[in-house]
Amino acid sequence: MLLAGDIGGTHSRLTLLARSPRGLRAVRHEVFESRAFGSLEDVLRVFLGKPASRVSSAAFGVAGPVVNGRSEVTNLPWIIDARVLSRRLRIPRVVLMNDLVAQSMGALGVARAKLHVLGGAGAPKRKGGNIAVLAAGTGLGEAVLVWDTKEARFLPSPTEGGHSDFAPHDALEDELLVFLRARFGHHVSWERVLSGNGVGNLYDFFREAKGVPETPETSRIIAGAIDRNSAIAQFGINGTSHAAARAMTLFSSIYGAEAGNLALNSLAIAGVYVCGKIAASAVSLFDRGDFHRAFVDKGRQAPLMEKIPVAVVLDPDVGLVGAARVASLG
Repeated sequence: MLLAGDIGGTHSRLTLLARSPRGLRAVRHEVFESRAFGSLEDVLRVFLGKPASRVSSAAFGVAGPVVNGRSEVTNLPWIIDARVLSRRLRIPRVVLMNDLVAQSMGALGVARAKLHVLGGAGAPKRKGGNIAVLAAGTGLGEAVLVWDTKEARFLPSPTEGGHSDFAPHDALEDELLVFLRARFGHHVSWERVLSGNGVGNLYDFFREAKGVPETPETSRIIAGAIDRNSAIAQFGINGTSHAAARAMTLFSSIYGAEAGNLALNSLAIAGVYVCGKIAASAVSLFDRGDFHRAFVDKGRQAPLMEKIPVAVVLDPDVGLVGAARVASLG
């Protein structure tokens, strides 16, 4: 049996798989609230039900940097160590990787029907050049698939680019940076604007700094929502709140700008995959054009950017697919 996991700050998705003549077959799949548990080991013990000696190989994509098989999850108070999990759960092979590495590996196999193309360059290519992958969720993850010409394969490279400095694009974003510095201090990362919490920060900017009004009923719903940021995003996408709509329009533009930055930094001529629940739910917003205009708007490199394929990945389990692929290599 194989075990694959997509471990995020909000949810931990786990799948138990068996090999079959037709490939891997899912035996069981469950989603857990990450913060309801003290550690990944606790989640796994509930999922597996008993010491997992029957699992021969496991791979987990985790939302944080992985160094020497160990990770301190960025938006969750967990420390995950592959060697410790292997010993305590009796799994011979345990692999930890950054969650965007897992999503990158999964994106390579996503069916065309589960891709939403942005711009006129088509879907990302499956060979011949680097690919950039990013996903706004609880945080902002970024990775690069480096094309190895000699071996004719992709080599995944994790990054922590989501924590690099946010760069304003125009006067409005200059004001946004000032607002966010007052809230977070001198270092304002891309994650502060491109994440679930980023949606809330953008909404607060328009309400507090720009004075955009809100109806009492919408304010009440947002304040009482279990997931405030999700409520804001929904109001913004459907246009029922002017403040939320402005926040999501700016979110779309900033998302496109950073996707373009990652594409330039990695020379991702084979394309860009945009993963994550937020992007998948906002394709109608992205189709309005702000995302791709900001993606292309790179001065003298705009002609290059026009030729780079960009697609939103609609498969919510792409990280699990990538983790399963890595688990199966053991």
